Amino acid sequence: MKIYGKAIVHGAATGEILYSKVPLSFWGGVEQTTGDIIDHHHPLFGENIKDRVLVLPSTRGSCSGSLVLIELLVNRVAPTALVFWDSEAIVTTGVIVARTLLGLSLPVYRVSQGQFEDIENQKYLSVRGPELLTSDEPLPLLEASPPQVPDTESHIYLNEQDKAILNGCYSPAASRAMEILLQYAHLQDARQLIPVSRAHIDACIYTGPASILIAHRFLSQGAHVAIPTTLNSISVDQRRWREVGVDKNLASEANRLANAYVAMGAESTFTCAPYLLDSPPGAGDTIGWAESNAVVFANSVLGARTQKYPDLIDVCIALTGRAPLAGVQITEERAPRLCIDVTVQKHEALEDVFYPLLGYAVGTVVAGNIPLITGLESTNPTRSDLKAFSAAFATTASAPMFHISGITPEAKQFDLAGLKRIPLADDNLLSALNGLITAADDSVGLVSLGNPHFSLEEFARFSELCTGRRKADSVQVIITTNRQIYAQACAAGHVGAIETFGAQILTDTCWCMMSESVMDSSVVNLMTNSAKYAHYAPGIVRRGVHFGTLKDCIAAAETGRAKSGLNYWLSAVKSA
Repeated sequence: MKIYGKAIVHGAATGEILYSKVPLSFWGGVEQTTGDIIDHHHPLFGENIKDRVLVLPSTRGSCSGSLVLIELLVNRVAPTALVFWDSEAIVTTGVIVARTLLGLSLPVYRVSQGQFEDIENQKYLSVRGPELLTSDEPLPLLEASPPQVPDTESHIYLNEQDKAILNGCYSPAASRAMEILLQYAHLQDARQLIPVSRAHIDACIYTGPASILIAHRFLSQGAHVAIPTTLNSISVDQRRWREVGVDKNLASEANRLANAYVAMGAESTFTCAPYLLDSPPGAGDTIGWAESNAVVFANSVLGARTQKYPDLIDVCIALTGRAPLAGVQITEERAPRLCIDVTVQKHEALEDVFYPLLGYAVGTVVAGNIPLITGLESTNPTRSDLKAFSAAFATTASAPMFHISGITPEAKQFDLAGLKRIPLADDNLLSALNGLITAADDSVGLVSLGNPHFSLEEFARFSELCTGRRKADSVQVIITTNRQIYAQACAAGHVGAIETFGAQILTDTCWCMMSESVMDSSVVNLMTNSAKYAHYAPGIVRRGVHFGTLKDCIAAAETGRAKSGLNYWLSAVKSA
């Protein structure tokens, strides 16, 4: 069968097809040294992508997928080609950056939804130019046409500052960053760049040697941020990595990477929740953030404007102060595409896990479509609730924002008329809950809290719940946060009770960035109230997961057993 698609990144390739109708996050979903798919929630779990043609609707989840793709190319375990039917920017950007900075590439294609469905029952695929050939037998590698890099300058308006940056008037690093940024803008069909007031870099997460190589290549070429820039959580607590047992070599490499971006002028904030820092962006502010949960929170809750920028595009924005005028930077693109009508019963019994469960379920339903969510008008969520919702939503969706009627600032602008309406009820939350619990028995050896980073409000709640209690010696309790919030929690008197309970507080890092070396080897299962970490943990640290409320987590820390209060809700729902 012959298909004519659109070559996003040109090249020739052939291989066995690996196909799924479910989007995949490369960060936390693909092991970058082997090519194994490690996302336990994905239909392709256990498969290997090396030398295969990976066919997906799109990607989802983490912005760090671009860095993972580069590591896969460096380690020679990447797919031979990528084929998508929906728009995809995260791993495609990884290919663009690898081609530009490292001379490594693979073809990326986009086909129609009908063509995508036609590929499902095919076994082998070969690509060259606009042609995709499928067969039941292995296909030869066709002779590649000369590589084509788009002539971005003729398609995108550049002002005098843009031209000066591109021509090297600021630094070679800024010039190379602009070159990459223009290719990214071309990918999005953008026609101009816009000024950005601040950036948040997610590329400071250590994914392997390539992440350091690229950072130091920029640094050696005179890189310095052009706008105020914060840094995401990194892979270690810079002050406490020894006491939690992090491998010395990993700590050294992670610190080298983080310090490279600090040397470029970025602030050493090291947080995955930059919206918790002093002076967060406001409504209408044009910003350039990576880190999926932060992007979703900034757009949805704060009303700021940022695309879900892939890792390394965040760096290019920071070095130039410019971003493409595309996606949700455009007012019309922020409109909802469908309506989610929430009819969950007795949700009060779910306490603090109602919002992460709901975000996880909504993200699964909407995929890349921005939703307007109704039925929550009387729920009065806290900022921490919306933080948890945003993180869970960003895990399963590729959409960069949501609207909640009566709660988020832009929701009132939109009319429900004409929107496709999808009900979301108890069974959707039950499905989400069942998917997040992967533990085979009720044992708990670790309680993982702070993904995204614990807020001051959450420290106050934990302190209130744990006062006068003590965790079991057999259970680790670790909370991650940023240094600013930690100092505020100390000043407010929350930390004393928490440390007396036996919990350990880490800064700089977060659970999705940490390896299993932080947990005792005897730990079989962990417990968390984060839907995001419950999703990623089985792949990242290879442990079973219990999911429950903060109260449940504290009780499990005392007993070493999970006895979830969610059972009350489950029984109430099933008997209704």
